Amino acid sequence: MQVFGKTQDNLWTLIAAPTIWGGHFLFSYLLAAYRCAPNADPFRGIGGTRIAIAVATLVSLALIALILRRSWREWRADGGGFRNSQDTPEARERFLEFSTLLLACLSFAAVAFETMPILLIGDCR
Repeated sequence: MQVFGKTQDNLWTLIAAPTIWGGHFLFSYLLAAYRCAPNADPFRGIGGTRIAIAVATLVSLALIALILRRSWREWRADGGGFRNSQDTPEARERFLEFSTLLLACLSFAAVAFETMPILLIGDCR
C-alpha cells in the first residue's frame, strides 16, 4: 500500500528488526549450546560454530541496517519531527516511522553486543 509516494508502515514493519534480533539470539545461543552440550572436553574449540555465528551476525546486521535506512529516509522525508499532537494518518505514519527507526537502532546494537561473547570465547568453558 502506498501513502505519499512511499510504503505505508504498519505493525510488521515495526517489529521486523526486533524479530531479526530475536531470531539471531536464538540461533546463536542454541548453536553454541548444542556444540558444547556433551561437556566431554570443555577446552574443545568451537571454530566452525564461531564462523557460522559470525555469518549469521553479518546477515542480521545487514537486514537491520536496511530497515534502519528505510525508516530513517521515510521519517526524514516527512519532516522528522519528534512530537505527535495530531490525530491524522500522516501523524500516525510519522510515529510508526520513528518507532521503527528507534527499534532498528536498538536491535542493531543488541545483535552486536550479544555476539561479542560468542566471538571472543574460543572454547566451551
